[in-house]
Amino acid sequence: MAGDFSGCTARKKNRAQSIEYNPAKVDTAAGETSKQQTNPLTTRSGLRVYKIVILGDGGVGKSAVTLQFVSHSFLDYHDPTIEDSYQQQAVIDGEAALLDILDTAGQVEFTAMRDQYMRCGEGFIICYSVTDRHSFQEASEYRKLIARVRLTEDIPLVLVANKLDLQSQRKVSTEEGKTLAKQFGCPFYETSAALRHYIDEAFFSLVREIRRKEEQRDLNGGSSSEKLHSRRRSRWWRLRSIFALVFRRRRNPIGN
Repeated sequence: MAGDFSGCTARKKNRAQSIEYNPAKVDTAAGETSKQQTNPLTTRSGLRVYKIVILGDGGVGKSAVTLQFVSHSFLDYHDPTIEDSYQQQAVIDGEAALLDILDTAGQVEFTAMRDQYMRCGEGFIICYSVTDRHSFQEASEYRKLIARVRLTEDIPLVLVANKLDLQSQRKVSTEEGKTLAKQFGCPFYETSAALRHYIDEAFFSLVREIRRKEEQRDLNGGSSSEKLHSRRRSRWWRLRSIFALVFRRRRNPIGN
C-alpha cells in the first residue's frame, strides 16, 4: 500500500523498507503518526523531513534510482502503481534526516497536479537517460517549469544522468551533462541504478543543497519564510493523501 494520510499529518506504510544509515539507529517507525510541530520546518520523530520530488521523462529510470536508494535493489521492470512515495532515513554530514521522496514516474493522470507538487517540494532531482537525447532535452523544460511555478531561479536541484552502465548505447556525453548542470547552477551526477553507482551521492547532494539555501534564507531573515514553509508542508501532505487514495483505488477497484 502506498500510504494512508489524513489532513496535514501523515500515516505512512511503505512497501519498500527504509534502510538505516544512522549507526546510532535513530528511532523512527513506519506507520507512525507524525507529531504536531512547533518548528516551521517539517519534522518527524525528531528528524528533519526533506520533501524531494523526482522528475524526468518516462523510461529514464526514476523509479529504479529511487528504489536503489531506499532498498538497495534493482528491478528490470517496475510497476509504477506499486508505490507513489518512499521514505529513507540517512545521516548526512553528521546530521540525521528523513527523506520523503515523491516518485512521479508513470503517473500521467497526475499531470494536472504537477504545479502542486512543484510548489510543495523542497528539492528536485531532474533525471534523464544517457541513452535518450530527447530526455536530455526535456530536462531543461522541467527546470523551466519548476522556475515558473516557484517564481524563482533559486531552487535546490540536482541533475542526474542515469543508465551510465549502457555505454554502448550512449547518446548524451558527460560534457553535455556538465554544461547543462552549470546552466542550472546545480550539482551533476552520472548514475547507474543497475550498478548502484552514485545513487546515494545524488540524494545526499540534494539534501546539502536544501540545507545550504535554508542557511542563506535564514541569514536574509528567516521569519518571513516561516508561514511559507507551513503552507507548503500542509499542501505536501494533502497532495500525498490524494496520491495514496488514487493508488489504492487502482489496486483495489470497486467490485473486486
